[in-house]
Amino acid sequence: MSAPPRVLTVAGSDSGGGAGIQADLKTMLALGTHGMSVVTAVTAQNSLGVQGAWELPAEAVRAQYRSVVDDIGVQAVKTGMLASAELVETVAELLAATDAPAVVDPVGVSKHGDPLLAASALDSVRTRLLPAATVATPNLDEVAQLTGVRVESEQDLRRAAEAVLAYGPRWVLIKGGHLAGDAVDLLTDGSEEHWLRAPRHDNRHTHGTGCTLASAVACQLAKGLPVPEAVAEAKEYVTGGIAAGFALGAGIGPVDHGWRLRGQAAG
Repeated sequence: MSAPPRVLTVAGSDSGGGAGIQADLKTMLALGTHGMSVVTAVTAQNSLGVQGAWELPAEAVRAQYRSVVDDIGVQAVKTGMLASAELVETVAELLAATDAPAVVDPVGVSKHGDPLLAASALDSVRTRLLPAATVATPNLDEVAQLTGVRVESEQDLRRAAEAVLAYGPRWVLIKGGHLAGDAVDLLTDGSEEHWLRAPRHDNRHTHGTGCTLASAVACQLAKGLPVPEAVAEAKEYVTGGIAAGFALGAGIGPVDHGWRLRGQAAG
């Protein structure tokens, strides 16, 4: 049997299993791809927040990446928590030398507001990582952190997209999930725009949405879909995962990465 499309996540580990490497690999399995991982940091994390984080040495990150890509190969790469300027620059260098689309989720803070990126790394994200991105997927807090643009309404999404595109990604997906009303995102390359709208589900268990969305985009790119179609498919998958999100622990539970698989089993 031929191998499924191969997707690599370069991100931090979430011990609670809702976000990070764990969410990425669950998404990749659910969407019919072979997931591989480069661990950049280890977090002590649960439904209540992040209790601790320890980044790996750059040489360990580089060795994991080369080990996988040089032997197995990859059809798409997704990046998440990179923690420090050194790791950001290491990963940006690796992406630039890899002939595969890259989805960059510029993770700055956790769902609970815990910092996951050193302030000293922001300039490296702007000047090194974003230029290597096929698609960048910042949320509104990350847009403000990177560009200073604060989005208060749907009308501000275009201005936010322009500010992020100025740093060089081919496409940017501004995630408007923190706004009131429908969950509205804007995907643009500066010339064409795609507005993606989904109903907002009354469910607080949304841990891992950003990681899951970026990974889902990478999966669809690995399958050969153009960026607009890949993002639309990913949005549909994440919306279903949010609707099926479940309580876990005493805080915010995760989205359900296996919602489609359970539906198929029931059928």
